[in-house]
Amino acid sequence: MRKHLLALTAFALSISASSQVSRLGDDIEYKAELSGQFGDGDYTPFWQSANKYGLASTDNNSGYLRAGIQRQTNADSLRKWRIGYGADLVLPFGYDSKFIVQQLFADFQYKAVRLSVGQKEHPLGMRNQELSSGGMMLGTNARPVPQVRIGVPEYWIIPKTKDLVAIKGHCAYGWFADNKWQRKFNNGNNSAVYTANSLYHSKAGYLRVGNKDKFPIVFTGGLEMFCQFGGTVWNRGIDPNQADGSYKFKEGIKEYLQAFIPSGSDITDEEHPNIMGNSSGSYQARIDYYGKGWGAAVYGEHYFEDHSQFTWQYGWKDFLWGVELNLPKNPIVSTIVAEHISTTDQSGPILVAYGDKVPYISGQDNYYNHNIYGAYQHAGFTMGNPLLLSPRYSSDGRIVCQDNRIKAIHLGIKGNPCDELSYRILYTHEKSLGNFNIPHENPKKGDFLLVEATYQPHQIKGLGITASYGMNHGDLLGKSNGGMLTISYSGWLK
Repeated sequence: MRKHLLALTAFALSISASSQVSRLGDDIEYKAELSGQFGDGDYTPFWQSANKYGLASTDNNSGYLRAGIQRQTNADSLRKWRIGYGADLVLPFGYDSKFIVQQLFADFQYKAVRLSVGQKEHPLGMRNQELSSGGMMLGTNARPVPQVRIGVPEYWIIPKTKDLVAIKGHCAYGWFADNKWQRKFNNGNNSAVYTANSLYHSKAGYLRVGNKDKFPIVFTGGLEMFCQFGGTVWNRGIDPNQADGSYKFKEGIKEYLQAFIPSGSDITDEEHPNIMGNSSGSYQARIDYYGKGWGAAVYGEHYFEDHSQFTWQYGWKDFLWGVELNLPKNPIVSTIVAEHISTTDQSGPILVAYGDKVPYISGQDNYYNHNIYGAYQHAGFTMGNPLLLSPRYSSDGRIVCQDNRIKAIHLGIKGNPCDELSYRILYTHEKSLGNFNIPHENPKKGDFLLVEATYQPHQIKGLGITASYGMNHGDLLGKSNGGMLTISYSGWLK
């Protein structure tokens, strides 16, 4: 399957590119970027490495040279059939990879429905991507997973609803491409879990009710879900017939259906079936108010690992809450985002209790971790919210999220002092209890700061210069200071 999908992606890119040769115009964008990060301390300042689609290093003094082209499907906006494609290649230094294919994809769209094949960066579903701490489920912190994805990427207004009801969403299947990283990071640790060639499934649906042109209040709700299944896992001792401790999972049509409709069971479930694979998701809701020249929104996201938080079984105590303010045009502050995150409950500390008179108790949800597949990650970076620290911060070769019981306050500010200059500031205060399996004796705290400015001179159209200062403070990630400079140039093929 993987070989066929790679061949299909390459073929689609060649067909798409050749179909445009005779009509090259202002619809194919190219971009080149040079970025360098330098600093001291234990790790790269947190907000200089988080939410960058995995194109980052947690070690100080690193950088990359990046180049790519991309054509959006909206370049054919007057046609029913549309074609888009992109290639995004990176030469890093100070990373654990010598060459990175960040994006390589082809899009085929008919009216509102799009088929995307390959590896592509997808934006957050319902959040300010520049200022938010990130999504709890389908975030922007990890490298894109190669996949086949079909869906409605932009809100499609349902006919006969007077333009008041719209939907969007997707369904995707793919595979994890971090085999080499997992083996290297594990480094012979026989107590650790690592996998190879496991499969990926995600789906999401969003419903928007309201029309800001008719009434200033709009409600949006969504559900995002994920499943990791199939592949081969090592060092779990679940197959005594294999000397190396490996176990190969089935990958038939039945397993694909069980990933889509969470069902089935794993070999470790024994007589108490749960759900096949590493399955999780989140509920989201947002209410926007559109004033004259300004706007405000409140939103929330509830993450779940299994039935205990998917339903109201033990109550919903873990949430990400947020407020977004878009201020009237001024040279100081344009947008403010404030968020509060709590993941300390996780259905309580009791995992399982069985007996004739004792009910089944499903606690210790252990967010972003799984007893077979290790962690909810790709190439070391958490695929959800980065404040549940990525496995790259693990020092013992275990691919787990060691700090998933957290409370955090996050603030993001953005402004445009003039047309050529913009800035953003991110600040987060986080307290971690560790996790239920390995708690911290005393809570660890961290403060993370980013101050960033971007200059885009009118005299050189397409040039962008971004400079930032980052800081870590506290005992969660230690102390560090660092700077980052990124120079980019973009334009259109003619």
